[in-house]
Amino acid sequence: MKKNTLKYSFFLVFFFLLIACSTKNNTFLSRNSHALSTKYNILYNGGIGLDKGLKSIQGNNQDNFWKMLPIEKMQVDESFADDTKAKNADFEKAETKATKAIQKHSMNIGGREKNSQIDEAYLMLGKARYYDQRFIPALEAFNYILYKYPNSSNIYTAKIWREKTNMRLGNDAIVVKNINKLLKNTDLKKQTFSDANALLAEAFLNLEKRDSAVTKLKIAEEFSRINEDKARYRFILGQLYQEEGKKDSAIYYYDGVIDMNRKADRKYMMHAYAKKAQLYDYETGNDTIFIEKYNKLVADRENRPYYDVLFFEMGVFFDKRKEQENALEFYNKSLDRKSKDPYLIASTYRNIGNMYFKNTDYTMAAKYYDSTLVKLDPKSREFTFIEKNRKNLDNVIKYEAIAKRNDSIITVYGLPAPDRKLYFENYIVELKKKDEAKRILEEKEKEKLANVERNTKADSEPTAVNPQSQPGIVPPGVGVFNPPSANETTSTFYFYNPTTVAYGKLQFRKSWGNRILGGYWRMASSKAANDDAIAKEAAEMTQDSLNAIKDTIVIEKYTTDFYEKQLPATELAMDSIGKERNFAYYQLGLIYKEKFKEYNLASGKLEQLLKNNPEEKLVLPAMYNLYKIYEITDPRKAQEIKSKITTNYPNSRYAQILNNTGNDDLALPEKEYQKWYKLFQEEQFDLVLDNIDNLINQYSGDEIVSKYELLKANTLGKVNGLAAYKKGLENVADNYPNSVEGKNAREILEKQVPNLEKLDFTTVDAKNWKIIYPIANDDTKTGKKVEEAIHKFLDIENFLKLRTSIDRYNKTQSFVVIHGIKSEAYANDLAGVFRDDKKYKISNKAIIISSDNYKIVQIKKNIDVYTAPKIP
Repeated sequence: MKKNTLKYSFFLVFFFLLIACSTKNNTFLSRNSHALSTKYNILYNGGIGLDKGLKSIQGNNQDNFWKMLPIEKMQVDESFADDTKAKNADFEKAETKATKAIQKHSMNIGGREKNSQIDEAYLMLGKARYYDQRFIPALEAFNYILYKYPNSSNIYTAKIWREKTNMRLGNDAIVVKNINKLLKNTDLKKQTFSDANALLAEAFLNLEKRDSAVTKLKIAEEFSRINEDKARYRFILGQLYQEEGKKDSAIYYYDGVIDMNRKADRKYMMHAYAKKAQLYDYETGNDTIFIEKYNKLVADRENRPYYDVLFFEMGVFFDKRKEQENALEFYNKSLDRKSKDPYLIASTYRNIGNMYFKNTDYTMAAKYYDSTLVKLDPKSREFTFIEKNRKNLDNVIKYEAIAKRNDSIITVYGLPAPDRKLYFENYIVELKKKDEAKRILEEKEKEKLANVERNTKADSEPTAVNPQSQPGIVPPGVGVFNPPSANETTSTFYFYNPTTVAYGKLQFRKSWGNRILGGYWRMASSKAANDDAIAKEAAEMTQDSLNAIKDTIVIEKYTTDFYEKQLPATELAMDSIGKERNFAYYQLGLIYKEKFKEYNLASGKLEQLLKNNPEEKLVLPAMYNLYKIYEITDPRKAQEIKSKITTNYPNSRYAQILNNTGNDDLALPEKEYQKWYKLFQEEQFDLVLDNIDNLINQYSGDEIVSKYELLKANTLGKVNGLAAYKKGLENVADNYPNSVEGKNAREILEKQVPNLEKLDFTTVDAKNWKIIYPIANDDTKTGKKVEEAIHKFLDIENFLKLRTSIDRYNKTQSFVVIHGIKSEAYANDLAGVFRDDKKYKISNKAIIISSDNYKIVQIKKNIDVYTAPKIP
């Protein structure tokens, strides 16, 4: 009986479990069974995946505190546009679990969902897709909750998430409309109310309605119960007020972040201190309190991860105070921390570069600007600006070097002989001191290397092992070469380290002996031969001869005659040096004025130029540019310069511009240029060349001058050939490197001219030939006669449709050319007809040439080379 009871009990329990597992029966047991299984099994595991994925994207998406922080900490990857594929395995897991819960445990009976956890599953599904940046599928999930579960406890959360997704899709106006409606018609929990207002603030920021954004963000910060969000909202409010120039309000919210201390991530607190440092009033602020606060922050061990930021802001503080030595020290300390913030590193390099630039150390400035560009985003405006300034700096370095060198030569050359000798003697004394210091340093280095060799000498191995090839084997005092990481600020390249290079040489000599450059150097016989040769050479060279050579070098280097001989020997050479120096000063003035807006540097260079008694063509442009600078920096001096121009040069173009007189008669530079360019196109080269120098002098100092110079180069190329063209382009590229024409000229010189210079006459059978008759440009009668004879023939027998032209060759000669001939034989026959037939009787010598060779003749102006007798 007992066995039968147990038997029937088993079937009864199995029957109840079967009923509970059914999704078609709306029973208490069935509803709660599926709800429990959904919540504590499937959604639990899905929630773990969702949290893990969320932590990963928050860890990967590093906040850039140098820009406005996004209200929601999630960066969208626009490069991944496929909404059908999951990108993150954790979010894919959460989505899979949510889908499984819906498919296996949904109890849709009579059009209504009876499982209370299915709306949670759809919410998880939407969140997983949202964080995986698949916004359209996420929107479908949230809309399904709103459509199918209007009475869900998650209905308001789902509405907020739907609008977050709409915002990511660019529908900010819809977000504002729907969230405002939500806030008016419902009573929300405080955290939900905060989230809705934060979302609304972000939408207003996207719509560039900052006042509305600030209002909503304040509400979000007030009602938020999550300290991390509260700190973030306060920091963003501080940024918004800082951008608007409202310093007091910005400092209030930054102080609010600082007061939270350990309640939120410390990065907000430390960057709030940095932002307050940026708002420091250098005129009325208390420097002592500022430095004490900084020292207190540095002394706190918790702040060590943020030393890079603290040191940078202190560098900025001393930089603004013009204490450059202290500023440089803190900037370098910031770099030594090997920060993971690329913009912080870039800003540090940039500021150091600016310091060197202001101190006129342009070579060092250029190096730091190069490092800045490595760390900056190439798509940013700042990158473009610094890259442009870096390119301009090449010209500054070039012209500053010319000015410095030539100034030095002119100064020394102008000294009386005794003073010049004293100058060189003082220089020699300093040179000897430097050489002696260098010698002592080298001896210490040799001694150090000798110690290294002794310490690393192997006891058992017959040959030394290269420490660079064996991981973990490091000789004392020698660093192992590692490729520089992205965060390293200095190079560790093996051959940049003189210690490791010298050590490598010693190890090579130990392994292989003395070797001279030659083939098969590893052979033993080669080693013996090399050792014998070196020993023999050393024996022949006595110590006396070595000392004699050394003394000879020293005598030449440490005597005044050595330097006297290097000075220019003629006044003509000195004039050339002076002109080059003056032009460098003029170019520097323009570059500082136009490219860097460094008006003090620009005016200094132009003022010095005028003191140097420059050639006449530079005087007026320099004075006019000084006038334009002083209009900005010193109106009184601007009036003085204007008075000098109008008084001393009343008929000049600049005087007319300053006086606003003769505007009707004063041709606009661009219009005037177009007139001469049209003459160039009409091949009136002589007219252009006769007037181009006057035009260049007339517009000297104007931007249009570079166009006239390029027009001159092109005209010279047409008249005198490739050599003249190249020289003209070099003049434009060297003298106007910052202009469009100068850059174009440089590009032509580098890419086109070398190919043109390689062109040579070809002997390959050509399909197009020409007959040319050289005619003197001043012999129009002969030219007309030849042309008429050719036309007479073409009117009768032109079945090949030949045509003629008169082509300019050079300043003294032109060609009457017959085009369209298909073979050399026919060209010879036709030339014979023109020579021998009495109807035409052209006595001028005909030249038969292929079309390809004719192009070379016109480019290089080398018809004499083509017609010269060929040596067999």
